Amino acid sequence: MTKDDLLKDMAQAIVEGDRQAAEALAKEALARNLDLHEVVEKGYIPGIQKVGDLWERGDYFLPELITSAECMKAAMAVLRPALERARIADVSLGKVVIGTIEGDIHDIGKNLVASMLSANGFEVSDLGADVKLERFIQSALDMKADFICLSALLTTTMLGQRRFMELLKERGLRSQFKVLVGGAPVNQKWADSIGADGYAENAPAAVKLAKSLRGKR
Repeated sequence: MTKDDLLKDMAQAIVEGDRQAAEALAKEALARNLDLHEVVEKGYIPGIQKVGDLWERGDYFLPELITSAECMKAAMAVLRPALERARIADVSLGKVVIGTIEGDIHDIGKNLVASMLSANGFEVSDLGADVKLERFIQSALDMKADFICLSALLTTTMLGQRRFMELLKERGLRSQFKVLVGGAPVNQKWADSIGADGYAENAPAAVKLAKSLRGKR
């Protein structure tokens, strides 16, 4: 199998949600001492990007999206130790702290956003659900995060997103992070009203938004 064929098969494994193939191809890349940066950028990333396109066209649904994201994470888990040893783990597009806001235990949508961000090359710290505002801030500071993503699935808990923005300003930290908000009751108008940097209605949209905001302050 040529290198180009291998890269195509990597992308296809992600699109098809074939975890076994995704992991096996990653191991083969290691065995053949291929350029791992190229493996990620030209093999796996195009696959997960196509999955996002299929979702947007309505050809893929939630189960396919989740399965492909998990395949991508599995392949990256195989490659990550070698990437770090080779000091080329700079394939990371940025560091993200994500969680569902205090008082809200819903996490299915948040989990999918976290998985898709991770699958697309972001370094993600998922704090889970019912996360206190101060914990978001401390985790972002400790991680030196680029993004803080706040999920809220209830109209009552979405108010915590406003309080979080106010807390960042009070602590003089607003300029340090890009803040993205989401959740069933949340929309762009709400995001604008609280001064967030963006809103995404689904996981693929969150990935596109984060990519578009990379490096901006």
